[in-house]
Amino acid sequence: MARFEDRYGLQLSTTSDVAADRYQTGIDLLLSLWPNAGATLDDAIAADPDFALAYAARARLHAIRAEAADAKGKIAIAKELVARHGTERERSHVEVLWLAIHGKSAKALASALEHTDRWPRDILILSLPLGAFGLLAFSGMAGHDQARVDLCERHAPHFDADDWWFLTYRGWSHGENGDVARGRALTERALELRRNNVNAVHALAHVMYEAGAGNDAEALIEDWLPGYDRSGILHSHIAWHAALIALERGDTGQALEIYGKYVAPSTTLGVPINVVSDTASFLWRFQAYGHAVPSGLWQDASTYASRYFQQPGFPFADVHMALVAAASGDKGALEARVKALDDLIEAEKLPAGPVVPAICRAALAFAEEDYLGCANMLEPVAHEVVRIGGSGAQREIVEDTLLVALMRSDNAAKARALLNKRLHRRPSPRDASWLERLAAA
Repeated sequence: MARFEDRYGLQLSTTSDVAADRYQTGIDLLLSLWPNAGATLDDAIAADPDFALAYAARARLHAIRAEAADAKGKIAIAKELVARHGTERERSHVEVLWLAIHGKSAKALASALEHTDRWPRDILILSLPLGAFGLLAFSGMAGHDQARVDLCERHAPHFDADDWWFLTYRGWSHGENGDVARGRALTERALELRRNNVNAVHALAHVMYEAGAGNDAEALIEDWLPGYDRSGILHSHIAWHAALIALERGDTGQALEIYGKYVAPSTTLGVPINVVSDTASFLWRFQAYGHAVPSGLWQDASTYASRYFQQPGFPFADVHMALVAAASGDKGALEARVKALDDLIEAEKLPAGPVVPAICRAALAFAEEDYLGCANMLEPVAHEVVRIGGSGAQREIVEDTLLVALMRSDNAAKARALLNKRLHRRPSPRDASWLERLAAA
């Protein structure tokens, strides 16, 4: 068998130079979440039907797109092939992906960390613990933001200073962990090196949000998004960021226009986890900030969400499904989810712990205008919200709910303290206006 290598010097067990080339291109498209990754990896498989890693990468893309049956089918083929003529690194690579695709998250995380200690430049595996929806973020641990930074810094010596992929995730990790200046510098450089990289734009939008640089984020999205096809996995999510920026400065018309054009279930081509979380969190914020949600929008979100995440135990989805149920009046579904979550906690099968059902209960209290009850539920667990995963910008909806509940239950002193803390961390026109209103009250 001819010896081929990827751009990191790792051996690829394939007999075809075309397969090796298509695989490397497909990996770059996959890890930048750029369109045509699937077709490119299919080309690699067609060029060498015995190329295990091409099937494994295709399985990973299916998993990202929530195509579970296809993902499991492809990774099964990869596992069979790699056992016959794969290297030790390739066998480990496929095994980690098999664990992740079959929902064995804790084992997948442990195996991915062990694998990358041996082969740190195996970027498809290194990508698994990273990101807002990575294995670390969804591990239930409270320190996952710092853990991502630690992982990146441990392996930084293995990457060139201008490696666009590593810069993207290193920048994301630092930005989410509070070092917004470093995060911005790294992600801006990543985008300079590879403009067709939605993960870099996504990371940069987040770090600008955390820095209170809404105008910069809006300009970035306005300039970049038209060049990203609507079929791209994160197209509607990047637009969601623009909608939040407009909402934060009080431009409800523009916020709703962006939502309706790009984010709403009837218009988006995004994957279910993004569609459910983005629609739920935008509409919840819109309503919590004192604006009337146009007729039909909550029902559309509820109809879409009813097709997904019915099995409790995925905390990030549980919280957003609870928001949809609370806002649309489906009290029975929300209470059933809370009961199931309590049962999982009792059985020690929910690593994120009691914060998850607490947020769900608080959402119902908020929707029923029991603002004091909502605040009393959220205050004790506010420091644990990080356990549900996702990004800081996504999790901020819980803090927003607490803040509004405090204001509406006449807890002005606590609301002011929370607002001052947030403004110290991140300048926000909305928070500044709320603080002014509290001062004038």
